[in-house]
Amino acid sequence: MWKLLYKLKSLVVYDADREFYAKIFPGSVQNKDLLRMRKMDHSDLAAVLAIEELNYEFPWPKSIFEDCLRTMTYTNWVCEAPEDKLVGYCIICVAAGEAHIMNISVCPGFKRQGAGQKMLEHLIEYARPKAEKIFLEVRPSNPGAMVLYQKVGFKEIGVRKNYYPAKDGREDAVMLALDLVPML
Repeated sequence: MWKLLYKLKSLVVYDADREFYAKIFPGSVQNKDLLRMRKMDHSDLAAVLAIEELNYEFPWPKSIFEDCLRTMTYTNWVCEAPEDKLVGYCIICVAAGEAHIMNISVCPGFKRQGAGQKMLEHLIEYARPKAEKIFLEVRPSNPGAMVLYQKVGFKEIGVRKNYYPAKDGREDAVMLALDLVPML
């Protein structure tokens, strides 16, 4: 029975009391605490692709998202505001004791409101029992993301030369890692 309850909880992560308190006592709950995380499904692809197009000069095509939904090593999440508006998405790959954040993206109208941090923290907690380290790459031209990753404890471990497509050729990627297992 506990396995079933845990499985149901993994589908939707949300505390309804927070929304209630936010309505009754405005300002008592942070915006990011009103956001819900749930598993992405095929019906989310149109909204996910719209966010992808708004955020990236070289967006992922629909086929990559479909592959991520189809492949068992990828776990795909969406972040929703209380009115069921999809405000972001994130994708993680966990295999062989390592986790790799593939993508975190927030709708431009919801940036700097905690959605990115909520998704990042969710991915870390999701990966913690399954992996010893979590990795990601980020563009050096994305200082907001760099600050967020460093804020939660990611450390720079290297650079991937010419990793990302860019308007004037290619852009490097800064490689970051976070230890998920406490050091003894």
